[in-house]
Amino acid sequence: MKLKQRVVLLAILLVIFIFTKVFLIDNLDTSAANREDQRAFHRMMAGLRVELVPKLDHTLQSPWEIAAQWVVPREVYPEETPELGAIMHAMATKKIIKADVGYKGTQLKALLILEGGQKVVFKPKRYNRDYVVEGEPYAGYDRHNAEVAAFHLDRYVSSWRVISFWYTTMSEDILGKYNGRMKTRVGTQVPKLNSSLIGPEMYLAPFSPIGNNTCFYGKCYYCRETEPACADGDTMEGSVTLWLPDVWPLQKHRHPWGRTYREGKLARWEYDESYCDAVKKTSPYDSGPRLLDIIDTAIFDYLIGNADRHHYESFQDDEGASMLILLDNAKSFGNPSLDERSILAPLYQCCIIRVSTWNRLNYLKNGVLKSALKSAMAHDPIAPVLSEPHLDAADQRLLSVLATVKQCTDQFGADAVLVEDRMPLSHL
Repeated sequence: MKLKQRVVLLAILLVIFIFTKVFLIDNLDTSAANREDQRAFHRMMAGLRVELVPKLDHTLQSPWEIAAQWVVPREVYPEETPELGAIMHAMATKKIIKADVGYKGTQLKALLILEGGQKVVFKPKRYNRDYVVEGEPYAGYDRHNAEVAAFHLDRYVSSWRVISFWYTTMSEDILGKYNGRMKTRVGTQVPKLNSSLIGPEMYLAPFSPIGNNTCFYGKCYYCRETEPACADGDTMEGSVTLWLPDVWPLQKHRHPWGRTYREGKLARWEYDESYCDAVKKTSPYDSGPRLLDIIDTAIFDYLIGNADRHHYESFQDDEGASMLILLDNAKSFGNPSLDERSILAPLYQCCIIRVSTWNRLNYLKNGVLKSALKSAMAHDPIAPVLSEPHLDAADQRLLSVLATVKQCTDQFGADAVLVEDRMPLSHL
């Protein structure tokens, strides 16, 4: 073969190779692992529409025992959870045995004990679905429906690896269970001996400016007597979060991309574009899955509009191997018109992402995310969980995430950006 023909043939082969590489990256079919991701995604999509049913098809008849057995270091619940509907039904319908104020955190919540001894955290409704929270992206009260939507979105985006606690909701006559002697006036402290249901820091009373609605307030950093949570009459809507079993104690970590929350004072990551290089040299982000968990979390938080991830939890004594646990997603879905790009800083500063996460995100584009979320939340007791503008916003933010990864691959190459997460990891 003549030299000129060889050059032309090599050029053609090179073009075919480049086209194939790009095509495979875009269509996410580069390996058997990716094909398995695709099969897992389709299995997940088929099972995400969870109906709340009372029947338990399990050797254990307690929904709380089943849920406790799910927890392992990298999962709070497994990929296939046929009992999930029954457990969510129990969370929504089991009788409340006792109630007290939730002490930790900045926002109002209640700690409930359900029939069977299961602890749950109850976050009350504060806003209607179409209310737009103005101001900073972390402004306003906690949104109970955001917890519900975040649970379902997590199953699509980061599934059982980067886990938020799973949520359901209940519309429960919580306050109506209390002794009528306690409904006197705003600020009346519930006496310790008046009811076995109520803890000493729970305050109940009709709130005169809003008519006859029963309200409560409690103990938290931002709790004020003048800003109680109020029911619709004596029925209060809210989200319910299962308490982890005591055998899985948690360890709290400061988020490396946390905000200062001080006007005029920036965190280092907000002005240092090489900040990720410093993070990679710090334990537990110098090896293992934790940095990729942080990046999965940034994508998740951007999709839900949560700019308030100042801390996160892991299981104790995990040496960086535990999953990153997202306990609080309630500052999400506040303003569908606000896209706070700085939430994605871990992604665009580190420019790495799990292959499995990248695959999932691509499967969810072209309106699939919105459709899937609506389907998954259709059976929730407080459906519709999100307004249409919030669903549309999640779809649009997904495109921004994909564009950010594309910028990284253009700059550094796909092999450097797309990290195979089924092998030991080192980020140095």
